[in-house]
Amino acid sequence: QVQLVESGGGLVQAGGSLRLSCAASGRTFSNGGMGWFRQAPGKEREFVATISWSGETTDYADSAKGRFTISRDNAKNAVYLQMNSLKPEDTAVYYCAQSRTILPGRDVAWYTYWGQGTQVTVSS
Repeated sequence: QVQLVESGGGLVQAGGSLRLSCAASGRTFSNGGMGWFRQAPGKEREFVATISWSGETTDYADSAKGRFTISRDNAKNAVYLQMNSLKPEDTAVYYCAQSRTILPGRDVAWYTYWGQGTQVTVSS
């Protein structure tokens, strides 16, 4: 079993930045790809970014490209999401997730373990 705990969310003005962290514990962390998703009220959970086991391959939703950066530190069992130039439409609960595959896709079905989420609110 893998436990994931997100942190770093909060309230920020439009144009600001936040860095989300996800700490993993339990079973082997470094073998699986990791992803960030978000869910706004009344909407489905949507893909934000994913990173391969090695950290060499990343993928971003169009809404995140050029503004968000996903990274991981396997030595610390952590994955991060640096979010810059935040917009009000980025407001959501952000979840990290771990896959059992080395390079998972964008669909939630690729991911086995999920954190509880951290709230990000961007004011206009």
